[in-house]
Amino acid sequence: MLPVRIIARKRDGLELSDAQIAQFMNDYASGRIPDYQMAAFAMAVCINGMSVSETAALTQAMLESGIRLNWPADSGIRADKHSTGGVGDKISLPLAPLLAVCGLQVPMLSGRGLGATGGTLDKLESIPGFRTDLSTDEIIRQVVDLGCVITGTTEQLAPADRRLYALRDVTATVPSIPLITASIMSKKLAESPDVLVLDVKFGSGAFMKTIDQARELAGSLVRTGVQMGVRTTALVTAMNQPLGHACGNVLEVSEAMDVLRGAGPPDVRDLTLRLAAEALLAAGITTDLSEGCRRAAKHLEDGSAEERFLAMAAAQNGRPDCLPPPAPAHDVPALRSGIVTAVDTEAIGWAIVAMGGGRRLATDRIDPAVGVNMHVRIGDAVEAGQPLLTQHTRHPEQFVDVLRRSIMISDDDAAPEPLIADRICGDDL
Repeated sequence: MLPVRIIARKRDGLELSDAQIAQFMNDYASGRIPDYQMAAFAMAVCINGMSVSETAALTQAMLESGIRLNWPADSGIRADKHSTGGVGDKISLPLAPLLAVCGLQVPMLSGRGLGATGGTLDKLESIPGFRTDLSTDEIIRQVVDLGCVITGTTEQLAPADRRLYALRDVTATVPSIPLITASIMSKKLAESPDVLVLDVKFGSGAFMKTIDQARELAGSLVRTGVQMGVRTTALVTAMNQPLGHACGNVLEVSEAMDVLRGAGPPDVRDLTLRLAAEALLAAGITTDLSEGCRRAAKHLEDGSAEERFLAMAAAQNGRPDCLPPPAPAHDVPALRSGIVTAVDTEAIGWAIVAMGGGRRLATDRIDPAVGVNMHVRIGDAVEAGQPLLTQHTRHPEQFVDVLRRSIMISDDDAAPEPLIADRICGDDL
């Protein structure tokens, strides 16, 4: 009767004990609780929410359904970053090697594309030969030897989350803040990090559409991380237009390489440096964010971050020098003059998926060469006939209208919003 009592108690808004949550999740992970009872529990959580202590207990139970990475005692300070995803978000690629050359150990376990947003593993797999299926032993060895790895999670890490994640997708419980928090944090905490920085996005190209929703999720993630002994900080960042210019797997790898060479679009470079600075500050390597940004920028300028990325790629059998070329380029010109006032970033993401750059089904194959290069940003003045973006696709006629409509042009002025809208630190909660 335990599942029935727990579901009824949560449905009535009553707080569950750590022991009840732990037993429920353990029984679910082992198959003693069927999916229909877990679906009822997920719906009760979605409707009634969870307290901070309940969310931490759920995260802990999902974490303990599998193994945790076990590091040598002298392996140093471990740090990682998680982004809630967005169009053009390639920050993980330059950030992991950059943190490594700054003195941190970075076991970055990443995922694939979800909906209209691209996935880090899909981007890396556009590099010929790049392995994203390393074993637990290979992950630990590479981080100890090189300081960083970017790979997929293994089946031994937080298996309860894998089952619950699939169930949430078909039971309309995906938007639940406690369930999102437990899903993200159980996977990240399985890495046994000391420091975690979070990039929680809001806007037309993000899962959280409003800044208030993003702040709520960021606060939940930070509180849970701190309660579980990890120094956790979140940045709330705008995703009302693509991050950088490049959107699409090969295009984004090339842009990430530009950042590693000390160049690249200012927004991608700035966010990379700020997330690096947050990690260095939380780790105690620097005493303030300005010092962290300067230290990280130095490693982009002197080539050491690029050198570490190439070493990481080689260790994972990747050959960045053999990156395939983008698909044929076709400009999409503006039909009128005016000011760019808004961008439907999600529509751009779905167009790239339809080109073959993402998946609608798990079995879909990805074409790494397709994508979009943005030429304008919110607040820019444009002239009729000026290219708004370039689509890289073998079927441009299919996407030109939706891509042109995704960029709104009017006679009104529009001021670009700040990229970083808020910072939520464990010390402030």
